[in-house]
Amino acid sequence: MNPFSLVNKNIIITGASSGLGRNCAVECSKQGANLFLIGRNMSALVQTLNECLNQENHQLICCDLLDTEKLKQIFLPLNEKFHFHGLVNFAGISLTLPFRNTSDSKLNELFQANIYSAVNVSKLAIKSQKDSSSTQFSLIFIGSIMGLVGESGKFVYSMTKGALLAGVKSLAVELAPKQIRVNMISPGWVQTPMTENQYYAKNQEAMDELNKKHPLGVGKPEDISWACIYLLSDAARWVTGTNLILDGGYTAK
Repeated sequence: MNPFSLVNKNIIITGASSGLGRNCAVECSKQGANLFLIGRNMSALVQTLNECLNQENHQLICCDLLDTEKLKQIFLPLNEKFHFHGLVNFAGISLTLPFRNTSDSKLNELFQANIYSAVNVSKLAIKSQKDSSSTQFSLIFIGSIMGLVGESGKFVYSMTKGALLAGVKSLAVELAPKQIRVNMISPGWVQTPMTENQYYAKNQEAMDELNKKHPLGVGKPEDISWACIYLLSDAARWVTGTNLILDGGYTAK
């Protein structure tokens, strides 16, 4: 048996319509997972599906994760029909904002997108896992090294990721009796369509500085996807409450 295989595992991926979420879906499909892909744009979800293997084994769910009532309506029949084995919370947004420009609306926007949405879908997804279950459920939150180290303009964003990291520790202890493993992945700078539109990617001098901060260079989407596959697989059956830092050496200095 290949302990890294995802064959016959039902995996939910949020933020699957683009970027890291899309890449994770494609890579998980290569490992045989049955995917439930959640995003707010159906045409983008279809594009993700078209890149996946075994397309007939996957389902698309177009939904705003902050719409709790719609989420409940979606997951009620799913939990009755399927036993889920894992959830990866990719949905979220990044923001660079000077402290002087911080406002209640920006705080609410970031906390809703990066924390509330992940909490909403996680609560519903784990309902398919029974207390006496002999199989595990792997719950993965996507953090950032900005939740560990400081950078100018990242005050609000860093708070959301730091809060998630603190929550993962307690949630891992709380849910362990139900055989639910809870972990976080904290990436450094990864090349995605979203990050390529940021200032760093459009300025060669800034990009050179960014590469210097990452001794192994900036990351690629599959670097994060493969870590997700590990945490979703039986190879990580004894791993919970941990934060897997994937940053090319950024935090080693």
